[in-house]
Amino acid sequence: MSQQQISLPAKLINGGIAGIVGVTCVFPVDLAKTRLQNQRSGQQVYKSMMDCLVKTIRSEGYFGMYRGAAVNLTLVTPEKAIKLAANDLFRHHLSKDGKGLTVLKEMLAGCGAGMCQVIVTTPMEMLKIQLQDAGRIAAQQQKPVMISPTKLAVTNTVLSRSYNSGPVMSAPRAVSATQIAKELLQKQGIQGLYKGLGATLMRDVPFSIVYFPLFANLNRLGKPNPAESSPFYWAFLSGCVAGSTAAVAVNPCDVVKTRLQCKIMRKEGPSAFLKGAGCRALVIAPLFGIAQVMYFVGVGEYILDNYSPSFPSF
Repeated sequence: MSQQQISLPAKLINGGIAGIVGVTCVFPVDLAKTRLQNQRSGQQVYKSMMDCLVKTIRSEGYFGMYRGAAVNLTLVTPEKAIKLAANDLFRHHLSKDGKGLTVLKEMLAGCGAGMCQVIVTTPMEMLKIQLQDAGRIAAQQQKPVMISPTKLAVTNTVLSRSYNSGPVMSAPRAVSATQIAKELLQKQGIQGLYKGLGATLMRDVPFSIVYFPLFANLNRLGKPNPAESSPFYWAFLSGCVAGSTAAVAVNPCDVVKTRLQCKIMRKEGPSAFLKGAGCRALVIAPLFGIAQVMYFVGVGEYILDNYSPSFPSF
């Protein structure tokens, strides 16, 4: 990489396309992961990933699996573009001596990429999670309660009084990302969109430190020679392996980010930090496999070479 010029616009285009394609493919599994992680003990609505997806389709239709996808697809372009392009740029500047990068320098480049991406990741994740979890909350509110026959008469009397004298609970209203963002900005200002920034840094920086060096070294094994690129299937497999490994490694941070609660350990024990770990690995593995393939195909370079004036390289 040190002997090549880095075109930042091309890298940003590649990262954006990679993110859109990857997110579209794996978003339903990501929705299941979020809803499983947000379940509390004694309030489980879903038993597994498949159970979550089946119940989501039944209650919300097929497109219910893509609740919150608009936010992700809108913001994933700059997020993935920043993440992948920043890693390339850091690697480029850290290897200017013409030698290959050491593992420590690869980890440093990944750390820099992770710190850059949270500018977009934090508000994107906050809005996406609230939209994804809206279906779980609605299902929990509508979950039937089992009443024993001996208490039925008393319960009917109480319910009758409550319907006659108290307010009737309405079904939860549908919300949009625009509504959530508007309310947060009105009540808390810009910092409302960056709630959980620390937890997001805890997740994204370690993830990038693990992922990028692991991917680079795995991908290098598939190159016929140092001057050639690895086959696309090898880049895909390398992205899958590196992504799933990094995802499981930082899953406790992802649970903290999703729940934003400091009492998880005391209330639910250590196992709570692995909630949705399988789903997260299933999301991240193909997401980064697809993203790396799209990134290395070089669509951005092709577009800029054929349809745009020259841009500066770095």
